[in-house]
Amino acid sequence: MGATGEQIGPTRSRERFLVGEAVADGVRSPILNSWQRCQSLGLSPDQTDLPYRDDFDPDSRLVHAARPVLDRLASRFAGSQMNVSLADGNGTVLQRRFGEPALARTLPPIQTVPGFVFAERFAGTNGIGLALAERHLVQVYGAEHFAERSQSNACSAIPIRDRLSGHIAGVLCFGYPHGYEHPALPVLVRRAAESIERRLMEQRSERERALLRAYLDAGGLARNGAGPGEGPVIGEGPVIGLEELGDSGLDLGDQMILKDRATELMSSTQRAAVEVLLPHGRGVTLLSSPVTSRSGVEGVVVEAVFSGGPPPAHHLSLPAGARPPPAAAAADAPAPGKVRGLVLVGEPEVGKYAVAARRRLELLAEASTRIGTTLDVTRTARELAEMAVPRLADYVTVDVPESVLRGEESADPRSELHRTVVHGIREDCPFYPAGRRVELRAGTPHMRCLDSGRAVLEADLREAVGWIDQEPEHARRILDRGVHSLVSVPLLARGVLLGIASFYRSQDPAPFGEDDSWLAQELAARAALCVDNARRYTREHTLALALQESLLPHGVPEQGAVEVAHRYLPAASGVGGDWFDVIPLSGTRVALLVGDVVGHGLHAAATMGRLRTAARNFAELELAPDELLTHLDNLLVRLDREEGGDNDAGSTGIVGATCLYAVYDPTSRLCTMARAGHPPPALVHPGGRVTFPELPAGPPLGLGGLPFETAEIELPEGSTLVLYTDGLVEDRERDIDVVLDQLSHTLSEADRSPEDTCRAVFDAMAPEHPADDIALLVARTRTVPAERIATWNVSADPALVAGVRAAATRQLADWGLDELAFAAELMLSELVTNAVRYGTEPIQVRLVHDRSLICEVSDGSSTAPHLRRAATTEEGGRGLFLVAQLARAWGTRYTPHGKVIWAECALDAA
Repeated sequence: MGATGEQIGPTRSRERFLVGEAVADGVRSPILNSWQRCQSLGLSPDQTDLPYRDDFDPDSRLVHAARPVLDRLASRFAGSQMNVSLADGNGTVLQRRFGEPALARTLPPIQTVPGFVFAERFAGTNGIGLALAERHLVQVYGAEHFAERSQSNACSAIPIRDRLSGHIAGVLCFGYPHGYEHPALPVLVRRAAESIERRLMEQRSERERALLRAYLDAGGLARNGAGPGEGPVIGEGPVIGLEELGDSGLDLGDQMILKDRATELMSSTQRAAVEVLLPHGRGVTLLSSPVTSRSGVEGVVVEAVFSGGPPPAHHLSLPAGARPPPAAAAADAPAPGKVRGLVLVGEPEVGKYAVAARRRLELLAEASTRIGTTLDVTRTARELAEMAVPRLADYVTVDVPESVLRGEESADPRSELHRTVVHGIREDCPFYPAGRRVELRAGTPHMRCLDSGRAVLEADLREAVGWIDQEPEHARRILDRGVHSLVSVPLLARGVLLGIASFYRSQDPAPFGEDDSWLAQELAARAALCVDNARRYTREHTLALALQESLLPHGVPEQGAVEVAHRYLPAASGVGGDWFDVIPLSGTRVALLVGDVVGHGLHAAATMGRLRTAARNFAELELAPDELLTHLDNLLVRLDREEGGDNDAGSTGIVGATCLYAVYDPTSRLCTMARAGHPPPALVHPGGRVTFPELPAGPPLGLGGLPFETAEIELPEGSTLVLYTDGLVEDRERDIDVVLDQLSHTLSEADRSPEDTCRAVFDAMAPEHPADDIALLVARTRTVPAERIATWNVSADPALVAGVRAAATRQLADWGLDELAFAAELMLSELVTNAVRYGTEPIQVRLVHDRSLICEVSDGSSTAPHLRRAATTEEGGRGLFLVAQLARAWGTRYTPHGKVIWAECALDAA
């Protein structure tokens, strides 16, 4: 919220806040968080005293780098009421500049004299303190200042970082009346800060160049103060740059290895000698020794000493700007075969930063391979914690909304956080355990992190008042365990907030710094992408599973041909396209079907649903098994073509499917089967013997244009047919013959019900986490007794129809179905008459007494009658209409020798 007109800042909101009213919608989030911290610290708005320090360095590296920039800014704002302040990383003001010098004489010392500390915990909400807390460019207007003394001013402040270490070295702050506000001011503040940061780096380079000159002037390690017992001293030979050693067998990879080890040596001021074994078996000695420049800069030089003839003279070169060693040094050249190469020279802290930077990069490189190994949200969060402990933090907690764990986006992540992972260097972590709901209050580092979408660093948790006030006892227990520093990082991926990761430090006495915060953010960013991938996968898996379950049979249809049990187990890695079905057919027959669509996910599940629906429709047409598979094959080819599988490289495409289709007739005990690339069924004989019928394999569905073959076998009464998908028997770790032997052994128990068979097979063979879907269908056959079947052969003579009616009436009386005689007589009369008039011999009539009464009339013609509406003037055309009214169902099925017209009456129809 900026200043408008004469109003400076959110005066009214500040007044409401001070009296305890809610102001969340009227104040910018960083300002409100700062107010809450100030209130928790017990600061008073009318407080005027600030701590003063007289031990600050008025000529520090920061002041030296900033002085010319501050002078230019003072010149630019000459004559104005603009003032510019430079503070160190603790908030202590080091330098001040005023556009109007006379202005300094009218202000109190607290606003003009260097040495006063403007950190937030002392001065309340102000530019310097807020920039240190938020760690980026901030602007504070009028009444956004917590203290009364600053109400008439505005300010813009930005942290100044040491680019080598990433630490905040200080703060640059512009103070001005609210009327000076201008859109270009933030740009000017940023450029001034960048200029100071560049000058800091230039200072570093000057110091390193001075160390290099001191090293060369001393002629190497031997002239740099190495006395007896102080470390290895070698003669002064030709000193060359490391990059010039290529002709001596030192390639770029070798140079990188030596530089990495040299940075570790540089981080110590001690003399050292380290043997480094290069990949090609060559040994190199790294020597480190202190060196001091003429101006008093202390540093370390690292040389490589290795055996081998010296390079040609034109290769003996030094770093740019360096002088060769004195002539006297050449006289003391080492024995032939020894060559020295300068590896690194610099200050010890540079080596520390380089080593730390390399370790951070190593951690990130390792994290890219170890985080996200599974598509599981919880496991991914644990991998993040395991990567960070102990290399970055001592304890890590990860809190994720419960909806994210279910694969959904969270409507309000702040209100439904779920403690997902707690991991640390000790088993007895002082934090709340996983599985607990996490509630956060405004002003805590975690809530500020969620609100801003940026990392929040609390270098000293003892001063994190908002965190302590939320649960004082719990916070005290954590502090008593030595936990002292925190970085909270949001888990953000693709614009979606997925939770928060919190990194705590206890063993390392140094608090988290800016580089640690950066590393935590990089780790969290990688983990967040993996968490989002896992969340999306969980969502798709849940949807696919729901779709799969909705498309599979929810129960077994009523039929008397077989006793059925089934199982379905989705793959652990993703729902596939396996399915099964039981389809009652005419004449007491039943169709058994299992199939498997290649692939996983929604596409496979949707394709499975389309194939299952099509298979049921084709089965209703009474197609033979090979014909049904042919129709499914053509359908799959058309679907693939319609979805761009042939021409669109980006299409998902339908790769194919396998299928086994069997039709069992309990009146004849014949089972007709055909398969399309599917495993053959298992047949369990009544005594327990298990066989695998040899069926023509047939091509998988979706190839198009290839034929399918059928096989017909007679099943003993009480035998069991076991149909399954390849997920049950195909395993990369087991041979298929071994698995089939195991299946055969499991099925060999006699007189076991289908339900018990399913249970035994899954217990013995189904893996705990299957790589593929498993569908299992077990059908124990039944038989219609011969005494419940009546058959008559009829010649093509209309006069014989009456005899058929009379014979059928007598048979129904024998079965105790006299009440169905009238309806059966009418149906048979119409069906037989049609067969005599329009069909061809042989004509046969069959009655089957099963769960219903089935009347069938077959003939040698392939022409089927059709139900139609007869006109009032027509004498015929009403026979099938009568049949349709009297029967529960009727239809036509084709046979190799003609057709069958059938009608079915419920036994309670009378």
